[in-house]
Amino acid sequence: MADAAQQPAVRIALRRRLFVRIYLALLASLLAAAIMFALAHLRFDPSRAGLAVVGPRIHAMGFLVLLIVIALVVAAGAYPVVRRLSGRLERLQRSVEAWGEGRLATRVAVEGDDEVARLAASFNGAAARIEALVGAQKSLLANASHELRSPLARIRMAAELMAQQAPPAIGAELRRNVAELDQLIDEVLLASRLDAVGAGLPPPEQVDLTGIVAEECARVGAALEARALGVMGEPKLLRRMVRNLLENAVRYGAGSAVAVRLDAADDATLRLDVRDAGPGISEPERERIFEPFYRIAGASEAAGGVGLGLSLVRQIARHHGGDAKCLPNGAAGCCFRVTLPRAR
Repeated sequence: MADAAQQPAVRIALRRRLFVRIYLALLASLLAAAIMFALAHLRFDPSRAGLAVVGPRIHAMGFLVLLIVIALVVAAGAYPVVRRLSGRLERLQRSVEAWGEGRLATRVAVEGDDEVARLAASFNGAAARIEALVGAQKSLLANASHELRSPLARIRMAAELMAQQAPPAIGAELRRNVAELDQLIDEVLLASRLDAVGAGLPPPEQVDLTGIVAEECARVGAALEARALGVMGEPKLLRRMVRNLLENAVRYGAGSAVAVRLDAADDATLRLDVRDAGPGISEPERERIFEPFYRIAGASEAAGGVGLGLSLVRQIARHHGGDAKCLPNGAAGCCFRVTLPRAR
């Protein structure tokens, strides 16, 4: 009795298998082709009476027509199954690519009840779990950075009191360490907000980027060549991006002059170049320096910086629809180039 009850379930499971449906569709198409081939053979048999003179030619032409008809029947029978399968796989591919680009909320439409549908459901479950884990990690990072503000303020106050009684070198070291910790917390907090797709950030507005660049260049003594250009964005973020670029050039430029150029790359894009004549960055590391907390070989912690500055530069540029990259600057030094869409 149990075996008899299980047989319908087994048949339903087999009908849901994708390979079974494809196999049956091809089998039906081949069966139709065999039947038509048999009918063609009976219809165009050259040995039949009445085809003695022109029979071979009529036989060949008719047989060719029937072969074309058979091919069309097979193609028409197999197309719906194959196209439906390929269409579902294409939609699955687009969704997976979108998820891989960082849009973690992307999900795949579950269509049918076969292997492809179960793959889509499995992907959706895994994507939801990963999105939840990433969200929890970002939330923890943001909350931890925020909560560190109060103890940091107390540490700064204690360090100032101690620095007044300590030797000048020790006092300077205390202030530098506290400032570095403050910068680290500030940049980690900003990075977590940008990772959360701009959560808590104000809406974009018209920004005079030339004015921001000129002010920051004057602060560090960098030479500026610019024209009046604006972008749509958040002024504080754009200022942080420019400041990080300039401080990085001053810090690692080995005392060389820093040159800045702001110009239009084309009608829709502007380009900001920050150049120095320091030791430069090797080609294999030009992409890695944009990773959080990455330091190039030989970089000294005494020079300052926490390893998040350039990562934030790229995050802010991409948040505004642009990008940032590192290029060689002739024989020595390097050029950091940021491209942004121009304001209309």
